Amino acid sequence: MSQVIGMKDVWDGAIAELRAKAPTSFDRWFCAIQFDGLTDGVLQLRAQNAFVRDFVTTHHLPLLREKIRERTGLAVDVTWIIDSELADPVSSRPPEPVGFTTPSTPPPAPLEPVVGEATMREPLQLRDGRDGLPSGLNPKYLFANFVVGTSNDLAHAAALAAAGAGSVRRGNPLFIFGGTGLGKTHLLHAVGHHIRASRPQARIVVVSAEAFTNEFIAALANKEMDAFRTRYRMQCDLLLMDDVHNLAGREQTQEEFFHTFNALYHADKQIVVTSDRDPRELERMTDRLVSRFTWGLVADVQVPKLETRVAIVKKKAQLEQLELDDDVAVLLAQAVRSNVRELEGALIRLAAQASILGRRIDLEFARSVLASSLPARQQPVSVDEVIRAVCHHFNLRSGDLLGKDRHRSIANARHVAIYLCRQRLKCSYPELGRHFGHRDHTSVMHAVKKVEALRENDPEMRGHLDAIERRLGS
Repeated sequence: MSQVIGMKDVWDGAIAELRAKAPTSFDRWFCAIQFDGLTDGVLQLRAQNAFVRDFVTTHHLPLLREKIRERTGLAVDVTWIIDSELADPVSSRPPEPVGFTTPSTPPPAPLEPVVGEATMREPLQLRDGRDGLPSGLNPKYLFANFVVGTSNDLAHAAALAAAGAGSVRRGNPLFIFGGTGLGKTHLLHAVGHHIRASRPQARIVVVSAEAFTNEFIAALANKEMDAFRTRYRMQCDLLLMDDVHNLAGREQTQEEFFHTFNALYHADKQIVVTSDRDPRELERMTDRLVSRFTWGLVADVQVPKLETRVAIVKKKAQLEQLELDDDVAVLLAQAVRSNVRELEGALIRLAAQASILGRRIDLEFARSVLASSLPARQQPVSVDEVIRAVCHHFNLRSGDLLGKDRHRSIANARHVAIYLCRQRLKCSYPELGRHFGHRDHTSVMHAVKKVEALRENDPEMRGHLDAIERRLGS
């Protein structure tokens, strides 16, 4: 103990220098850090959550370790403990408001990671109302925090129906699909929160397909299949499975999930799953499992339009108590177009750098940060690349699209290729006519309008377009 006390002066001196260099950033982050000791070159720290730990490790520890080394001559190693309740945080002062609103209540918790970035936080340990088991529900993924737009209104309504928001639960199973980072997991957890609020005794199991597979393998190896099946079939009122496409090619796991699905369905237990693609496009998935995925509601989440992206930025800023001008919100929404998670991540990086540098988040600062932190936008693909992607998706040859064949399946694929070229490459109608077998511009215009209408009203067409656009790297 005396050695720890003897090193307290070393710690205090190093901390004083760190605070002097960036007081606003220091107070914002070190109000969630506690010093537990410095013994034999090992610095023992405690953080409120994993995100605080990771941020301080990246942005503050290198300088802090150097200051300690200057005072002791020791190369310092660091050990961490995650503890949501800190008895003696390093900084007890709330940071000065630099781009953030500071409430009169205790200082705000440091910024959390982007929705879905589970690698940056400790597993959540919310307790189930009946048996005390962790439910795994993310406390931030609520219907109230979900921004609804034309890109996700169907999925949002379906999730509400599955949660029984209309007094009668509808849509079992609910299958939500769409690209990465568009809010599928948010809706999945929101269903859990809604049912938890209305039925506190409900037994909710939240699991990814990968975790389900690992549990299944462990149960087989340890001869614990009875306990595994009891957990998923008998002690479950609501099953929330994320990324079900990861069951692809795993025949034994699919067989087990098939029987789990049947047991829950016939017991009238709600099932909600998410996937990166339409159930009919799942590869290496058994037909009978795919068939069950389509028994209830199937809803897609699309890439949000500009207005929705702006609303998402503003909602995230509000949740993080961040002052953000409208023009900065629009700039962010224009800079990140295809992924809500990346959009929220860009906002978090912007806020973190503003805090570190003591800057207000104005348009000039936002432009400078975004220019250095966002990857360069991919160059548009060529007409030939679009044709190859469409042919691969529909299992056709390029000659089929460019020829005169008017068979319905070929004509539909040709229309999709023309539409994607028009949308992505901004080709003129005459130019597209020359590329696709010297067709007149009215035929090309008809193809584009037809696919546009189908994209709005036909889930199957949306699924085809989303799959092809993912292949093209949108």
